[in-house]
Amino acid sequence: MRILVSGAGIAGLAAGIDLARAGHDVEVVERAAHLRTNGSPIDVRGAALGVARDMGILDAVHAHEITMTERTRFVDASGAAVAPLVGSEIDESSDDVEIPREDLTNILRQALPEQVELRFEESITALDDDGDRVAVTFASGRAAVYDLVVGADGAHSTVRRLVFGPEQQFTEHLGVYVAIGDAPDQATPGERTTEILNVPGLMAGVAHYHDRTLGMFEFRSGPIDYDHHDLDAQKRILAEVFDGVEDWKIPALLRTARADPDLYFDAIAQIHMPVWHRGRVVLIGDAAHCATPMAGRGASLALLGAWYLTEELGRHDDLTTAFEAYERRQRPHAAAAQEFALGGADLMVPATWADIEARNARLRAAQPL
Repeated sequence: MRILVSGAGIAGLAAGIDLARAGHDVEVVERAAHLRTNGSPIDVRGAALGVARDMGILDAVHAHEITMTERTRFVDASGAAVAPLVGSEIDESSDDVEIPREDLTNILRQALPEQVELRFEESITALDDDGDRVAVTFASGRAAVYDLVVGADGAHSTVRRLVFGPEQQFTEHLGVYVAIGDAPDQATPGERTTEILNVPGLMAGVAHYHDRTLGMFEFRSGPIDYDHHDLDAQKRILAEVFDGVEDWKIPALLRTARADPDLYFDAIAQIHMPVWHRGRVVLIGDAAHCATPMAGRGASLALLGAWYLTEELGRHDDLTTAFEAYERRQRPHAAAAQEFALGGADLMVPATWADIEARNARLRAAQPL
């Protein structure tokens, strides 16, 4: 089949690899001008490790493995350590692999078969599924026809909106926002520790790995009305939330975040849908079942979903049957990840001073400093 994949994140790149290797003619389009390499490190866990092995990328994943979790500690306003981040709070098993997002993205990009067409600064504006083919109109004005369209374009999926309806009807806000940006002025040669400070309802941290230093922020809030493409608006929101908080490194981290042209900012919100396919269009990754970064399982779900979809398309001549089989295999993984994420706010952004101290005491008891 001729297949269009919308989005060149982990799910989209994985789909491009798997579908092309299965013999399909694949085109991947990405709204941005480049692959996304910003954001905190991610994990490859559980069944996704087997998928990475079968894709032939597991050795490369291991070669870029980092160990941020075991070097993460919560600190007080003076920077003194008050509790460690215990791996058992977030890991599935000792086999889980932590890897910088940019490294996994580059591994997948290098594994993309040469025949896959990857187009940047291109996005879908209209879809017309007549039952036999899908006619697609792009922002560039180009038009093309495909046998199948795969929406791998994230939590704010355009494909989902065009085919299934407004994002709001599928979104469950978990009451937290996150921002991550480069913090080069906080870099210390050889430093590999991640430090996190909490005040009630707020979290700020600095993470070091390889030659990068990141500033990380989370804050509790109800839904905020803003354009998720408006970076200036996102930076204003972040600055207003942390305005007046002078503890530790927070003012410096805010300055460097506001200077980052690629700052990542988004709500911690899940996507819940009763079905992930309609006609000749199917969703994978965060577009279908975003569990939020608090689950720590988005990359693994992306790899699994692309793999399961490709396998089921190979097993069934009928698209609907293939899509239903893919969903049956993927839904238990997505549901488990979404359930796990529900406790993330209490761990990372406790709401009160009492909650912060209770969290710290629990972590100290589990693994003394």
